[in-house]
Amino acid sequence: MSTEEVKYRQAALDDVHAVTDLLVQLYDAEAAELLAENERLLQDRDQVFFLALVGERPVGVVHAALRHDYVNGTSTSPVGFLEGLFVLPAYRRRGIAGSLVDMCQVWAAEHGCRELASDALLDNEDSHRFHLSLGFEETERVVYFRRNIEQG
Repeated sequence: MSTEEVKYRQAALDDVHAVTDLLVQLYDAEAAELLAENERLLQDRDQVFFLALVGERPVGVVHAALRHDYVNGTSTSPVGFLEGLFVLPAYRRRGIAGSLVDMCQVWAAEHGCRELASDALLDNEDSHRFHLSLGFEETERVVYFRRNIEQG
C-alpha cells in the first residue's frame, strides 16, 4: 500500500474542473452539463464539495447539501445530505472516503444539522456496507413510481 500523504480541503469555484473530472466518473452525465451544474453548486451556500489530494492531484471528492425539505428516514431539518462521493479506484480502501464524509458531517453540524443522511440504490450492496461501516443506519427502503399524464 502506498504511503502517499492525502490532504483534504473544501473545493472552491476554481476547482470546478477537478470536481467535475472526478464526478463524471460517478454519474452518467455529459461532462459539459455536469461542469455547468457544478459551477452553479459551488456558488450555493447550501452546497459543499471537499477534495482529497495526493500532492496536487485530486483523488477523491464528496458533495453534500443542506436539505430543508423532508429527507426520508430523518426527523430534523435542515439535514446534511451526501449527494455524491467518488474516490479513484487506485486510492480506495485507504480511509479517504470516510475522511471526506467526516468533513461533511462537521460542515453539516456547523450549519445547524443534527443528522447526516444519504441514499443508495437498492442493488448497490457495496454502498450499503460502506455506509454501515461509517456508522450510518439503514432507515427505510423505497421504490419510486411514476405515471404519465396525458395532455389533451
